[in-house]
Amino acid sequence: MSFFIFLTVVQAIVAAALVGVILMQRSEGGGLGVGGGGPSGFMSARGAADFLTRMTAILATVFVVLSIILAAMAVKGSSDRSIDTTLDRSAPAAPAGGVPADPLAGTAQPGSPAAAGAPPTQAPSPRAAPADPLAGAARK
Repeated sequence: MSFFIFLTVVQAIVAAALVGVILMQRSEGGGLGVGGGGPSGFMSARGAADFLTRMTAILATVFVVLSIILAAMAVKGSSDRSIDTTLDRSAPAAPAGGVPADPLAGTAQPGSPAAAGAPPTQAPSPRAAPADPLAGAARK
């Protein structure tokens, strides 16, 4: 499992480097391209563009290969586990003394009207208020 985490960290670093290399490339609008240098040599505009293009291709390939390896490792790791397919949803039986399994079942919560001795209130019926609040208003 630690190898999986190591590869995940390496993939995050490769992804950050890939984003950086892509942002440094010169686009039609100029971008963050690395210009400068003499008319010839490695750091000329053409040399930098070739280097950044090669680095983009290499980093993208490494990123895709790492993604495939991590996906294969994740599938292999999750296939070892089994899924519980039982549908047993029965509630636990009450104890022999007749006391309910939930100690708060049937008791009023503190602060509720039933705990204060007030009679339970009934929820208003849906027909008590008109659907449109302006339906009952007088129209001029």
